[in-house]
Amino acid sequence: MIGNLGDLEIFARIVTAGSLSAAGRELGLSPPVVSKRIQRLEERLGARLFQRTTRKVTLTEAGQGFYERVVSILASIEEAENQLARKSSEVRGLLMVAAPTSFGRLHIAPFLGPLLAANPDLVVDLELSDAFVDIVGEGFDVAVRIADLDDSSLVARRLAPVHRVLCATPDYLKKAGEPKSIADLAQHVLLATHSQDPWRLEGPDGPITLRTHSPLRTNSNEVVRAATLASIGIALRSTWDVGPELRSGALKVVLPKWRASHRVGLFAVYPSRRFLPQKVRVFIDHLAGLYGTVPPWDEGLEHLFDPRVAA
Repeated sequence: MIGNLGDLEIFARIVTAGSLSAAGRELGLSPPVVSKRIQRLEERLGARLFQRTTRKVTLTEAGQGFYERVVSILASIEEAENQLARKSSEVRGLLMVAAPTSFGRLHIAPFLGPLLAANPDLVVDLELSDAFVDIVGEGFDVAVRIADLDDSSLVARRLAPVHRVLCATPDYLKKAGEPKSIADLAQHVLLATHSQDPWRLEGPDGPITLRTHSPLRTNSNEVVRAATLASIGIALRSTWDVGPELRSGALKVVLPKWRASHRVGLFAVYPSRRFLPQKVRVFIDHLAGLYGTVPPWDEGLEHLFDPRVAA
């Protein structure tokens, strides 16, 4: 069995080019290297493939028969590569996507229609969970994450900024009083999921870590949202989640100079940049096109993120 496919390619190129030096120029190899590779091939085969003169090379009878077979082999390989390349460029098959529950329900699922219509051979399996999934171990092609990412083993593309603000209903603030400083939060009900406690905030005094306290405990962001709107307490919520309520006045920003870390963002995370399937690339591009620099949920709220506010 021939151990080096490159030797076969060099052999075929010599035949078509008419000389070792011409083949070497086409392949970017020096004549001595080409000669050595052909000599190695002949030694493996135990047969002489070329009759060499100072001006040209001609195939021996054994070389002619071998050339016919090699051309067929190389053509089959090229066809297989082209077929694989076509499949890699097609948007088809099953795309496994993991996303946070609320975000996926609000900002992914309603906007999949155009993507699916444009790619009829694509099937999207959208798994919604607030758990931090193991992309590779659980077989996902891509995960949408809201986080401050530092996992170098995965590739992450930032899709949009994420702004988290402290907020409460006017009714709660009327009843409990509006906090004037971070220290005042000790006297308030602070609503958070298990995974969101403690809060990591940035403000005039730099970054701080704040433990929450509440008569309500939950693992659900949607429960925290509902409890906040029910005037139970103050929550740290993303504008993608409560943007409409902030615009309407149903919720009011508390301590506007304090917010969650600016490093938190919306990311598409996938295992490797090499050989990225076209279906993954198209899905990520679709989301990036939906959200943009100022995502729809932040429209009309830009004043909340003016860097001068937190100065």
